[in-house]
Amino acid sequence: MTLAAPFAGTTVQPRMDASTSRSVLDYHQRTKHHLDRYAAGPGTLDWDAQPDPFRDWAGAQTLALPRDLPELDITWNALPDARPPAPLDVDSLGTLLRLSVGITAWKEYAGARWALRAHPSSGNLHPTETYVIAAGVQGIPDGLHHYQGRTHALEQRAWGTESPAPGLWLGFSSIHWREAWKYGERAFRYCQLDLGHVLAAVSYAATLLGWRAQLLRLDSPEVADCLGLDRETDFAGVEAEEPEVIVALETDASPPCGWTGWAGTPGLLDPRPLYQWPVIDDVAAATRGALPSAAARPPQPAPLPSTSIRPATEVILHRRSAQAFDGRSVLPHAVFRRLLACLLPGGAPVWNVWPHAPRVHPLLLVHRVEGVPPGLYALPRSDAAAAALREAPRAEFAWEAADPDLPLYRLLQATATRTARTLSCHQDIASHGAVTFMLLAEFAAPIAENPAAYRHLHWEAGMLGHVVTLEAEAAGWRGTGIGCFFDDADHDVLGLTDNRFQVLYHFAVGMPVDDPRLLTLPAYDE
Repeated sequence: MTLAAPFAGTTVQPRMDASTSRSVLDYHQRTKHHLDRYAAGPGTLDWDAQPDPFRDWAGAQTLALPRDLPELDITWNALPDARPPAPLDVDSLGTLLRLSVGITAWKEYAGARWALRAHPSSGNLHPTETYVIAAGVQGIPDGLHHYQGRTHALEQRAWGTESPAPGLWLGFSSIHWREAWKYGERAFRYCQLDLGHVLAAVSYAATLLGWRAQLLRLDSPEVADCLGLDRETDFAGVEAEEPEVIVALETDASPPCGWTGWAGTPGLLDPRPLYQWPVIDDVAAATRGALPSAAARPPQPAPLPSTSIRPATEVILHRRSAQAFDGRSVLPHAVFRRLLACLLPGGAPVWNVWPHAPRVHPLLLVHRVEGVPPGLYALPRSDAAAAALREAPRAEFAWEAADPDLPLYRLLQATATRTARTLSCHQDIASHGAVTFMLLAEFAAPIAENPAAYRHLHWEAGMLGHVVTLEAEAAGWRGTGIGCFFDDADHDVLGLTDNRFQVLYHFAVGMPVDDPRLLTLPAYDE
């Protein structure tokens, strides 16, 4: 575990050469799960010693955010419709954070208590930290603030710089140890998938407020400097935070940085770490970099309409990761088609904040979907990917068009439940649902061009997963992410013999079976 700031100016920037991309590919290979062994991880877990999922900044001035959500009166099927932007003020910011990174409920069982948030997280460990940069936002002091999700408050970290215009920005970092504590060397992957869920959650919340959200193309040292993550004295003796990305809200400008005043000391999350995983620090250094430029997109067809009239805020706040599925329910064909359409560019609000060429493509193991024979299907999200995928997998795949409007192809008709369970680390939830997704990324070429693409591919996979989980929730179903899968067993099933494509994430959708022993408590009960 790293107990120091990972940054000191720009000296940690990796060289953009073949050795850097090779080290990223090597990390991915060594952290694969195999049918006969799992990636290196801790030999034991003490749940009473789990790292704190909330970081406090002692000594920072605190501003409580409004906890009551406004009556937005927007149903799920009306979510994409344009609406006047909400004012840039403390009330709107409180709403945005509640609906994207805030607590949605507490669960309690046998004396244990844990928080659920608006976005899912592998193991409910929540490695992502959120920062707010405000300039001329009514009700919020200008400066840099840390969002404290436990109390729904801002902790002011910095101040003292001028902004040319009013604006609001969200910054994100990852605390790798929160994931590595449980998952060992594979944890870096999960941190990046979690961030993809966070970015998608922000895009949905911003859409509800009528706000335009965009990812800024800042390099990692710029993000670190702006969020104060390169201040070594602040992080001495505590877990480091890895800079990820900054999102601009209702502005095209870069955030004001160059702070002259600082306050706050970060809390130690785990006083007695039992393991160290230096390869995580190595891959983090190798993958730092900026996002690519936005890609020109061909015209996109209108998304298939949702029939869900549930309030959009209810869908977001009631979203849960299913712990079990009933193994019987059949997913309606209309729900299935709507879900797939939302994964295509332009099909959901998420893709407004991610204006890049699609490089992650769903493969589906269909179990119980109305009117769709069980088997293996592909949903390439670009014409180029469709052509490349036809060349890569097994020659016996049929590639039969399976939908009149969507780029859905049936590769193989067969019962897929046992395959889904085996590939997903023998987990029943992968076979008891209606459909299991394998999210397949264009891999070697993007990483050779820019090793930072390793992060971005995981972000895109996490965003796809978030679309799935919200669309399932809106339709009365439920989704769950599956980070544990046998990587190369996936690739064997698909006939992939090299690393041009790699599976990054599994996701399952089904009818949930709730555990009546769990007590649900309010998110922010005074």
